[in-house]
Amino acid sequence: MNPSNDARPRSPLAIRDFRLLWLGESISALGDQFALIALPWLALVLTGSALALGGVLALMGVPRALLMLVGGVWVDRLSPRRIMLASNAVRLSAIGILGLLVLAGAAQLWMLYAFALVFGVADAFFYPAQTSIVPELVEPDQLQQANGIVQGTAQATVLVGPAVAGIAIATLGADGTHVGMTGIAVALLLDALSFLASLVTLWLIRGRHQAPTEATPMVAAIREAMRFVWDWPTLRVIVLVSLLANLLIVGPIEVGLPVLAYLRLPEGAAAYGVIMSAFGGGSLLGYAAAAVFASPRPAALGPTVMLVLGASGLGIAAMAFVDSTVVAAALAAVSGAALGYGNLLGMTWIQARVPKQLMGRVMSLLMVASMGLVPVSELIAGVLVQVSLTGLLAVAGLGMAGVSIAALSSARIRGLGLEAPLGAETLNEPEPSDLGQVPA
Repeated sequence: MNPSNDARPRSPLAIRDFRLLWLGESISALGDQFALIALPWLALVLTGSALALGGVLALMGVPRALLMLVGGVWVDRLSPRRIMLASNAVRLSAIGILGLLVLAGAAQLWMLYAFALVFGVADAFFYPAQTSIVPELVEPDQLQQANGIVQGTAQATVLVGPAVAGIAIATLGADGTHVGMTGIAVALLLDALSFLASLVTLWLIRGRHQAPTEATPMVAAIREAMRFVWDWPTLRVIVLVSLLANLLIVGPIEVGLPVLAYLRLPEGAAAYGVIMSAFGGGSLLGYAAAAVFASPRPAALGPTVMLVLGASGLGIAAMAFVDSTVVAAALAAVSGAALGYGNLLGMTWIQARVPKQLMGRVMSLLMVASMGLVPVSELIAGVLVQVSLTGLLAVAGLGMAGVSIAALSSARIRGLGLEAPLGAETLNEPEPSDLGQVPA
């Protein structure tokens, strides 16, 4: 037995740097939940227009998608930690200024658009850094558990944050639907404080020594990552599925659910917070199940991931027909659990098969695939929800389920678990010619 393995901490939380990352990002994630409730509600209070809400979300998503690859290159050049520090500093400033403007009663729609633009640019650098830092801080055999801790804690904040934020916004306003600005401002400023906590913990992380990397020209660095993904047939299919799924469901969720609460549910902002908290609670259960229990056997991994993602779509479709906060929350919990379980399995599978020197760029490419059509989805949802909220949610959820089932027609998706991670022996592959190999 390898002595170094005996000395290795059994839990990722025994590693100092991982504990710091987990603590700071947990606090930041809790703050984000307040902002995620406050921002859509602010847009609706200022304008009463779902189209304006969709426009704000889209303006945040466009720079995020366009600059994600650039962000991935800088993650590989500098380090995930440095990029996260810079991004969080920018986002702290943006959310803090907006919160003060709302508190002063000076907020206008154009200010919300400006905030969305700045926040989206910072997000483009933060997201590839966030998904690249965990493999740097833990050992390969701790990766799934570490991902489960980070993602599970983030979802635990979704369980608590939105409900508290929704209740606070509703309580500090005139009533549950036509709220004043004080609660919204408080929620935004709490998010700003959470970014400050994250900055402190990131600053304290020492990280592992990394040899300096050559500053490859930007275009060449992006091309290298694109070639890696393109030469990996299985990942090409995953990218396609991700594009279609996010086009179908992200906009309807981000636009449709606040409008559902605003128009149909008497509890208003509080109802929206409860629904999102239920979604977070379900996601937490899904992440916990993936982290605690053994992964599906290799031959069943691909079908399992696709089937649970399809189940999440059915939950969203069913929400089209509810007018009860309790029922909507229950469906959100089911959808969240399915998404949490499938997402953690998929993320760990990819991280274990990407070389560290390409991690930032490859993860940014995958996030472009998952977020690239999000602004389009949000704009379309903002238009369609004015025609039919029921139709929007039903078509989106059933479409997600259909994409998941269709993906199972691919032999590469069915054989997902049969591709070996880096440094491992090839798993029992029934048809090597049919299953893509991870490029060397």
